[in-house]
Amino acid sequence: MRIQNSVCYIKPLVLLPALLITIIAWLPAIADIYRYEDDEGIVHFTDAPTDKRFVIFMRDIRKDKQLRTRFKLFGAVNPAEYDPIIKTCSEKYGVSSSLIKAVIHAESGYNPNALSHKGASGLMQLMPGTAKSLKVANSFDPKDNVEGGVKYLRFLLDTFHGDVSLALAAYNAGLTKVAKYGGIPPYTETRTYVNRVLSYMQSYQTN
Repeated sequence: MRIQNSVCYIKPLVLLPALLITIIAWLPAIADIYRYEDDEGIVHFTDAPTDKRFVIFMRDIRKDKQLRTRFKLFGAVNPAEYDPIIKTCSEKYGVSSSLIKAVIHAESGYNPNALSHKGASGLMQLMPGTAKSLKVANSFDPKDNVEGGVKYLRFLLDTFHGDVSLALAAYNAGLTKVAKYGGIPPYTETRTYVNRVLSYMQSYQTN
């Protein structure tokens, strides 16, 4: 085994428990561990993946628990799983990752299979008509859903000249309702939604 810059390179046929313990001991105490096996059968481990071939091998339980406690996320939800998609869409459309995460959190609780009684679906809860106009082929596919949702957020932010509150109000209640009232509609649901997302966004920015 060779360790360099928080990366382990191993070439055994079978990884024994004792060897795994050694790997974990060498890596930082607080970190997710990623793994991939190359064409020569060499297994690579790292806490800082720089290659898309790396996949999650072991989660940092303490960090994951802290996130769940802070944002009241339960079950098998793992927000970090969607970070690469969020980062890509954030950079592509110029929408802050903290806002994207906050919307996903408020809309679906990071459940890619979420389906509302009104028919909104996926991580960012896209309505069928909205999804179709955004050319989202499969709303339950995290990549397609987030891509469409962020593209729509960009459109709303542009429409309201960067006003995040109005963009969120339109995301929740629709453009026509925001236009009708000349601001955030006087709906308890919409006003609660806007405040919740803004609160989540601040928390994501802080953490």
